[in-house]
Amino acid sequence: MIRPICRDTLLLSKPAEKATAADLPTVQDLRDTLLANADRCVGMAANMIGVPKRIIAVLLPGTALPILMLNPEITAKSGAYKTAEGCLSLAGERETTRFRTITVRWQDLSMQPQKRRFEGYPAQIIQHEIDHCSGILI
Repeated sequence: MIRPICRDTLLLSKPAEKATAADLPTVQDLRDTLLANADRCVGMAANMIGVPKRIIAVLLPGTALPILMLNPEITAKSGAYKTAEGCLSLAGERETTRFRTITVRWQDLSMQPQKRRFEGYPAQIIQHEIDHCSGILI
C-alpha cells in the first residue's frame, strides 16, 4: 500500500526500533511508497511513512526494484567527503559528511543476515536512510 510521506520532524528525529518479522507488511508498504515516488526519490526509511522501525528501501542505480534492509548497520566506512542532500520528508538541501565506501550488515525479508560493501552513490543513499533510522535529519 502506498503511504503518505511523513514530514513531522518530531517523529523523524526519534531513533527507530528494531524491526522483526512482524514488520514485513511495513516493508511492503515502504517498497510500494518508494516505487510510487521513484521519479523524485531513490531511498526511504520506514519512519518516512510514519513507522518508527529500522527498515530501509534503496533503489540502486540500474535496478527496477529496491533492495530492502531490516536493521541495517554500517560496520565499516572510509573516504569521508562533504556533500549536499535533499530529502522527500524535508524542504531544501543540507550539507553533510558521507563516506565513499561502506560495509553494511542487515537482515533480509527472511530475517537472514546479509553483508555487502557499497561504493559511491549507492553508499551515500544507504547512509542517508540509516541516518533516518537513527533519528538524524540532514
